[in-house]
Amino acid sequence: MPNTRMAVWQGDITTLDVDVIVNAANEQLLPGGGVCGAIHDSAGPELEDACLAFGGCPTGEARLTPGFNLPAKHVIHAVGPVWRGGDQGEPDLLEGCYRASLLLAEAEGVESIAFPCISTGVYGYPPELAAQVAVRTVRAWQANNALPDKVVFCTFSDEDTETLQAALSE
Repeated sequence: MPNTRMAVWQGDITTLDVDVIVNAANEQLLPGGGVCGAIHDSAGPELEDACLAFGGCPTGEARLTPGFNLPAKHVIHAVGPVWRGGDQGEPDLLEGCYRASLLLAEAEGVESIAFPCISTGVYGYPPELAAQVAVRTVRAWQANNALPDKVVFCTFSDEDTETLQAALSE
């Protein structure tokens, strides 16, 4: 039986009507390229100000801000690891940023959350391995927690969509 609490959706994460979107953030929580830049652009300059107040965020952790001009009420800024071959703790750090995001969402009473493909862009994490970590971590969370009830893996490319769908079907 398929898990209806998890889904893959291809498109622009900044347009999703969910309670929280997750930003694939850098340790400084500053606007960057890719999904991070798109989220900051759509949310407006208040998002950068809110992020600066944290003074950064270590890899494997996450921080919560308002969504400002986004449809989502909140943004969770999750800092994934840079891929260094897989033997520098990357899987644990990636799992940590997913768990930290889910914990923040649960604490806010969030019903729905959307994750981008964390660490697979300029951070170089192999998409297949990252998808396995993401799905495994969310499955384990949902087995023991009611919230967030709905998790969306938001992809931008056909290839990422196929990769996440394959991980979900395993």
